Amino acid sequence: MARFIPNLTQCGWTRREFLWQIGGGFTGLALADLLAASEAKLGAHFPAAAKHCVFLFMNGGPSQVDTFDPKPELARFHGQPYTGNAKVGSNGRPIGNLMKSPFEFDRYGESGLEISSLFPNIAKHADELCVIRSMHSDTAAHASGCLQMNTGSIFIGKPSLGAWLSYGLGSINENLPSFVVMTDPRGGPIGSASNWSSGYMPAAFQGTLFRSQGSPLLDLATPAGTSDSTQRASLDLLNDLNSQHLNSRSDDSELQARIESYELAFRMQTEAAEVVDVSQESQATLDLYGVNDSQTADFGRKCLITRRLIEKGVRFIQLYSGGGHIEDTWDGHNDCIQNHRTHAAETDRPIAGLIEDLKRTGLWDETLLVWGGEFGRTPTSEGIDKPGRDHDWHGFSMWLAGAGVRGGQTIGSTDELGFAAVEEPCHVSDLHATILHLMGLDHTRLTFPHMGLEQRLTGVESHQIVRKALS
Repeated sequence: MARFIPNLTQCGWTRREFLWQIGGGFTGLALADLLAASEAKLGAHFPAAAKHCVFLFMNGGPSQVDTFDPKPELARFHGQPYTGNAKVGSNGRPIGNLMKSPFEFDRYGESGLEISSLFPNIAKHADELCVIRSMHSDTAAHASGCLQMNTGSIFIGKPSLGAWLSYGLGSINENLPSFVVMTDPRGGPIGSASNWSSGYMPAAFQGTLFRSQGSPLLDLATPAGTSDSTQRASLDLLNDLNSQHLNSRSDDSELQARIESYELAFRMQTEAAEVVDVSQESQATLDLYGVNDSQTADFGRKCLITRRLIEKGVRFIQLYSGGGHIEDTWDGHNDCIQNHRTHAAETDRPIAGLIEDLKRTGLWDETLLVWGGEFGRTPTSEGIDKPGRDHDWHGFSMWLAGAGVRGGQTIGSTDELGFAAVEEPCHVSDLHATILHLMGLDHTRLTFPHMGLEQRLTGVESHQIVRKALS
């Protein structure tokens, strides 16, 4: 039987060699651009305010009127039917009456920033926070909402923010991923890995899922009885076989990513294990994050590991609070009051601890923090005599803090009841443009060729950097 060699041209070149040599028309040029982009280290477009970004993702959608957007008028009309024109509710759920926040708001810091009693520890850092009260998105569903907050699109298959940063800026530490994700032990966000995917980019730019206890990755440790030299020889043989296979499949980014992941895993065996080992931290540091308190232990450990990852040069770190569905997340349909008490108590002390520790270690001035979820919640109750709140994507709150951010201020506003953004509305893509800017990237120039277009995180529409947020 004749031997079949895939993708070999009559001139004796492989498809990859052929396209590199003569371009191969428009299709070949597109592939050549793709291959070049997969290997490019673009670098910052201008001096960056921040070297690292931490996205504190409150999965499920925290309520703006119970956290960072006080509404006195909501208390005034509490219990009355809503008669306005704003669309409320989602998926045909019943709409109840207007419901005031049970949480007291107070002014904190020299700025007098208003924060609810849910966050007594974060409130101590009020002068560092820039609260955007006029966020809005395009969807009421969790899956598409998480996708949009992470990838800029409500549709699956697009690269995430962390992937864009990895593609644009590269890695600082070759022994660790540039993009790390830590989820909630109760489960991941709806959409799972699509939220930290590299989409149409090479798979090497996707997020690496870390565990916060034990080995950061399953099967990372060298098998018992295997020496480092034996493992290195085995890996070299495997890489050689994979590389030969890749030569006939030059456009297979998944295979290329697999080869690179084996190499990264080998280099990570020592450094990754060390970075999640918090046993050498002082008791005072463990207490700062609440690592030994059952209520704050998990998120506290993740926040502490985040500081250690930043010290090691990891570029983008995303932490999820809440996993699974409904009450295990910030998705307070049934009882938003108790739901938010629970999840705020789990995260308030660790986040405040991270802020304080970043300042102590000198990392604050090079680290950007982002706090928020996929959308907010309605100022109405969900159903009659039920203290839940439904999804609200027309107006919600997020905050930025750290490197390059002018803290102690609010930007924009929702209407008097908190339904929709009315002043200085900030779309999710405006937020993304601002984050990229703080990291030294121009969102209009950070592009990747796909399907004949120069794709961008912020899409083809016109989006603006939130200039007021910048220091």
